[in-house]
Amino acid sequence: MAIVDVVKYDGNDSEFVWKFPSNNLRLGTQLVVKQAQIAFFVKGGKVLDPFESGTHTLTSGNIPILHKLINIPFGGDSPFQAEVWYINLISKLDNKWGTQTPIQLEDPKYGIVVPVRAFGQFGFKISNPKLFLETIVGTINIYLADKIVEYFTGKIITTISTAIGKKIILDKLSVLEMSVHLDDLSVFTEEKIKDEFARFGIEIVNFYIMSINIPESDPSVKRLKEIKEKAMYINTVGKDVYSFDRSMDVMETAAGNEGNSGNLMGAGMGLGMGLGVGGVMGNQMSNISSQMNSNLQQNTNSCYKCKAIISLTTKFCGSCGAEQKSANQICKHCNVENQSNAKFCADCGNPFEDKCPKCSSELLPNAKFCGSCGHKLI
Repeated sequence: MAIVDVVKYDGNDSEFVWKFPSNNLRLGTQLVVKQAQIAFFVKGGKVLDPFESGTHTLTSGNIPILHKLINIPFGGDSPFQAEVWYINLISKLDNKWGTQTPIQLEDPKYGIVVPVRAFGQFGFKISNPKLFLETIVGTINIYLADKIVEYFTGKIITTISTAIGKKIILDKLSVLEMSVHLDDLSVFTEEKIKDEFARFGIEIVNFYIMSINIPESDPSVKRLKEIKEKAMYINTVGKDVYSFDRSMDVMETAAGNEGNSGNLMGAGMGLGMGLGVGGVMGNQMSNISSQMNSNLQQNTNSCYKCKAIISLTTKFCGSCGAEQKSANQICKHCNVENQSNAKFCADCGNPFEDKCPKCSSELLPNAKFCGSCGHKLI
């Protein structure tokens, strides 16, 4: 085999490792290393001297480690044998990954296991060429980017299954909510897988989860959506209303069982369920009635003359036509302000009505005693 005078590699974006086809070199050979490349001498399976970008003339002075392994005679034409490997240092950004089979994840909010598929893209570059050459390449003369992607896709899928599971548990995310948290999930997952890549001298440049989806026809997914809708309904209407609705459903079912059972046992079961539901409904109706009465008391007042129930905003009584007093009434005996619905002055105890509290006789203005029975008013 002829002695090589020039060693170089043109390279492309799909080849990340390339071995120069000849081992016959000589002192004085030109070693050309282009931008985004690095070259290594390899002897006996041991990775030796690195050469970065530039043109290098091989001399015994610039390959000292190789000179120790083989006895290179001094002289410009001295031949020797050694392998030259090139490593491509460019970033490869458009690498796709995806789950071939669904990941089984338990929804942390609703406790249902559903199948999940995930797809995305990642970019990488070789950050430690010597480590990569020693751990990955072996005896392969050309190592393509697809080979790296193929090797690491399995590790990505394994890691992402665990990472997504941990993320949704930590953040208490429902599986149905993951699609709106893809950025956070991507960052979280990248942190988990970058150490695995670094063990082989590879750096993750970017990592994206582009979609997470679940099969709509899967029974577990349908069940999960039903539970979510029910939870949203309870949060909207409250637990009391939801319990009342459920009681009505149970009562209808019980009534149907009682009518269709055709025997005393079925009728007894229907009756027992009806009585139980009746108790629940009674409690619910009692709560609703109490709430309504409370609201009614807060929004109504009584006419000061005929005691009919009227609204707080009513100016004239609908029963007797009497004009209603202001929101606060002044006692004519002591001039102390009282609430509008007070019957007696909170300060002096005199009634606000112009009648004697003892004999109901009409009273004169500013009277201190009843003119009919002599009852002391103050």
